[in-house]
Amino acid sequence: MHTSPFLGELIGTMVLILLGNGVVANVVLKQTKGESSGWIVITTGWAFAVTMGVFVSKAFGGMDAHLNPAVTVAFAVATNDFSHIVPYITAQLIGAFLGAVLVWLQYLPHWAATPDPGAKLACFATGPAIRNPLANFLSEFLATLVLILGLSGISSKNLGELAIGVGPYLVGILVWSIGLSLGGTTGYAMSPARDFSPRLAHALLPIPGRGSSDWGYAWVPIVGPLVGAIVGGLLIRLFAL
Repeated sequence: MHTSPFLGELIGTMVLILLGNGVVANVVLKQTKGESSGWIVITTGWAFAVTMGVFVSKAFGGMDAHLNPAVTVAFAVATNDFSHIVPYITAQLIGAFLGAVLVWLQYLPHWAATPDPGAKLACFATGPAIRNPLANFLSEFLATLVLILGLSGISSKNLGELAIGVGPYLVGILVWSIGLSLGGTTGYAMSPARDFSPRLAHALLPIPGRGSSDWGYAWVPIVGPLVGAIVGGLLIRLFAL
């Protein structure tokens, strides 16, 4: 089977979710080696997950390694080229679902050992620390806007060959910074695929004591990142390109 941008986006997003949601599961589920190791571990694990996801995506043919519908939308708006919207986002949604299934398999005995349904949901989807829809939307909007502007800086022509060599590491640092500084309010989804597909997996998988998938909140990590992406794309188009 030949590599392709579609396959690159799919496999890269799958690895991103496997490692990203995997670190959450390691911290919040009962009787793991990493139980209760905290927010620093989660944000660090997610930063590394993004870096590895980008590398894997490139290896499987991902030209852009967006791994996130918000990034795809932002750069479509910035460049006025919308040709990647459907194939990239389709691949990202599939990859995120598969990654969530792998997290479920990896921690298979720990679901029954964990009594809190909210902890189980946290291994798949994001949720607010304080439920306030407008504030939660604003948090996701701002975090995604910073992500898009940061990615624009990393991919800037001014960095030249430097961006090619260290770009994935810089993206990981960017996500790490956002998680540490802005992530404590909503869990910094910043990606509709990162939240929707694993939330769907949570709803479908036979997880003992699963509880609600909280679909009433699900619009926030979809709409917030997309609006942030559009605004970020417009700013790049107006000032950076």
